[in-house]
Amino acid sequence: MSEHVKSFAAVDLGASSGRVMVGRVGPESLELTEAHRFPNRPVRVPEGLRWDILSLYAGVLDGLRAAGQVDSVGIDSWAVDYGLLDADGALLGNPVHYRDARTEGVAEKVWATVPAAELYAATGLQYAPFNTLYQLTAARSTAQLAAAERLLLVPDLLAYWLTGVAGTEITNASTTQLIDPRTRDWSHDLADRLGIDLTLFAPLRQPGDPAGLLLPRVLEETGLRGPVPVTTVGSHDTASAVAAVPAAGQRFAYICTGTWSLAGLELERPVLTEASRAANFTNELGLDGTVRYLRNIMGLWLLQECVREWRQPDLGELLRAAAEVPALRSVVDAGDATFLAPGRMPDRITDACRESGQPVPESRAEITRCILDSLALAHRRAIREAEALADHPVDVVHIVGGGTRNELLCQLTADACGLPVVAGPAEAAALGNVLVQARAHGLVGDRTSMRRLLARTQPLRRYEPRGDAAAWRAAQDRLTRG
Repeated sequence: MSEHVKSFAAVDLGASSGRVMVGRVGPESLELTEAHRFPNRPVRVPEGLRWDILSLYAGVLDGLRAAGQVDSVGIDSWAVDYGLLDADGALLGNPVHYRDARTEGVAEKVWATVPAAELYAATGLQYAPFNTLYQLTAARSTAQLAAAERLLLVPDLLAYWLTGVAGTEITNASTTQLIDPRTRDWSHDLADRLGIDLTLFAPLRQPGDPAGLLLPRVLEETGLRGPVPVTTVGSHDTASAVAAVPAAGQRFAYICTGTWSLAGLELERPVLTEASRAANFTNELGLDGTVRYLRNIMGLWLLQECVREWRQPDLGELLRAAAEVPALRSVVDAGDATFLAPGRMPDRITDACRESGQPVPESRAEITRCILDSLALAHRRAIREAEALADHPVDVVHIVGGGTRNELLCQLTADACGLPVVAGPAEAAALGNVLVQARAHGLVGDRTSMRRLLARTQPLRRYEPRGDAAAWRAAQDRLTRG
């Protein structure tokens, strides 16, 4: 391999699967290949829904073995969830899944001490029942939390097992609802008022910081030759994905698609107004002092759950049939917490249509079209409201992540937003992970340089808006009235 090209392992964990990708980066080249993919199957035990973190760690080790010799390793995953360690550094039980029911009704208890408006002004984080703040409040009286000496968010926990070095990466820490987005540090006053012990958290780390070296036993198990550094990346997968948006200039919106749709803007400063709180936008931290100003939308979870319920029909055929269904016949609110839990998704979609007085989708194709129209409508609303609240005009929408493979969703989003959509890259989180490692090793420059490299090397597809904009306005009005 040329001395000007280096190899980086990106551990990228999603809600349904994990993978280890290998990125090879040079001054004018960026190639990504999949070394190993493994399932992420949460387990329901008597005490609730848990992540099988040991299985995930085994998958990471298998992936590093398959990746072969690399110059660095970086880890990103979903946000908010964590593992607790005792005084010896041993894990105290499997991490609780964010879809577990333990946080039901907890937000109201928090707001009794710190009102919702005050909480938003301090942290800029949208209300979501599974934010780490609410999870810790729910866990307050548990034996596990009482015995804990250290709390590590999921990617930091895996990095700790690989290196023996504990840290808390800042982009993921910003999803805990315990970070002040203006200072990019812990909100000590807020934590004190809510009885949360911030000494549980390891020191904050920034993307690009060193995170230790693979331990001898890890080298032995993976067959790698040391030293192999672990590099801190944007460990919240959305932070890594936004870093891989191949945008030119600043007048763009992004939608990171997958189980969730995260739709919003990249800003230089947070938006902490009451209007922003009422619209449920979040201010999460990104690379280089940026803010990811976005709204969480239920995303392709809605379709994934239907497909699971339907016993995995051919997705291509399903989408082709959905494209033939009349547009905007029925829509649902894709941000409604009604759809958060797993199970019975087709019935819940049809029930929501029935209750709002709309035609009830009956076939699988009709339900699928309802979901995709609803997602496009939610994308439209999020981007338009973000533009207004942040006073940040948008000329183009970038869709990255797994949803880029769904051509119907990309076209519907262009139609709904009335803006061109650039779709790609599909593996945005892994690419952002790789590029931050490459930058730390001197192969690429600033964010602009990273994005230019992406635009030159990754397949992108452009969708122009078409159809009747009035139909989308009418669908939004119908949903709002409902």
